[in-house]
Amino acid sequence: MTVFILLLIFCISCSNEKQLSINESSGKKTEQSLVISAAISLTDALEDIKDIYEKEHDVELTFNFGGSGTLTQQIQQGAPVDLFISANEDWMDQLEEKDLLVNHTRTNITANRLVAIANEKSSLQEQPIDELLTENIDKIAIGNPETVPAGKYAKQSLNHLNVWSDLNPDLIFAKDVRQVLTYVETGNADIGFVYESDALMSSQIKILTTIDQKTHDSITYPGAILTEANNFDEAEQFLKFLKSDTAQKIFEHYGFTK
Repeated sequence: MTVFILLLIFCISCSNEKQLSINESSGKKTEQSLVISAAISLTDALEDIKDIYEKEHDVELTFNFGGSGTLTQQIQQGAPVDLFISANEDWMDQLEEKDLLVNHTRTNITANRLVAIANEKSSLQEQPIDELLTENIDKIAIGNPETVPAGKYAKQSLNHLNVWSDLNPDLIFAKDVRQVLTYVETGNADIGFVYESDALMSSQIKILTTIDQKTHDSITYPGAILTEANNFDEAEQFLKFLKSDTAQKIFEHYGFTK
């Protein structure tokens, strides 16, 4: 009987060790981590998408949000990034020219519109942009055109209206589009140029006009996997998910367009 009991304990012990090994190989310890640098205007939509995606996949998503130009510079300096989502084509083109992208993975994920906004308490009313700019406006906030796509689009539109040089003394340059929103919310700028998706998320501002898309480059958000990605397969799977109906509905909810 004693021998039988010892044999039984030995078998159970072996079984437990085997199960422990399985758990260690399939549990949290092997969860993949994906690092994604993305335009700051995508913050709210991507955070919602993250919640859904992580529940369905054994992966942890880590986002680095910022101005597309700043993110591009970080990638060029060797920042460990698996996937990049820009707010315009130019910064993505720059990385592609330097062979930092897996070219066949590049795809447009979503789109946006440019709007002019004012504080909700402002006396300024909805009107065409050319009429709006004749109002008594002291400070205009835009993203730095050198690094912020929304700022570049705003500059293109103002150049199209032949008012860029005249307005230059009144301009406040922000590090990203969210800072523009903050300047208008706090009254540090009379009006600002932001994406429609950013304007819709704030109850402290109002949209004065939607800028004619013919006056600036198309506002698209391309995404691509980096050549130095640590988790290519996971990045490819997530990039595919961003094009799915589930993800696209979330983008639309936050004011983005197809």
